[in-house]
Amino acid sequence: MSQSTMMQVTLRLPAMTLHQGPASRLFAVAENGAFGMLPNHIDFVTALVPSVLILTLADGEEQIFGIDEGILVKKGHQVEIAIRRGVQGTDLASLKETVQRNFIAVDEDERVARSALARLEAGMVRRFADLQRPKTP
Repeated sequence: MSQSTMMQVTLRLPAMTLHQGPASRLFAVAENGAFGMLPNHIDFVTALVPSVLILTLADGEEQIFGIDEGILVKKGHQVEIAIRRGVQGTDLASLKETVQRNFIAVDEDERVARSALARLEAGMVRRFADLQRPKTP
């Protein structure tokens, strides 16, 4: 692997790409603790935990993201990050509010969907039980 001052970082959600572009540094939190990464870091794969991900761009500007669990794969100068949920923020205070607002709304939607699915499953079980009962003449 050649020496480089930049790495290409792609941050993906299930339905879209949240960020794509060069970065000179990356800070993230894995299951075994926080870590920093430079472009010539050794290749590896790690599971990310809900936390703040910070990218330092070529011009020195920092971009911050509130992320949910995911996985980071570094190979050469390419870093691919796939996360379940994520939002970009301008500063930590606004990021906290955005994360709470967006993630709590999604959690509520998931709770409603799980409840509806449980009712459908219970209805199917009742119908199958009705089909298995012998009919009396």
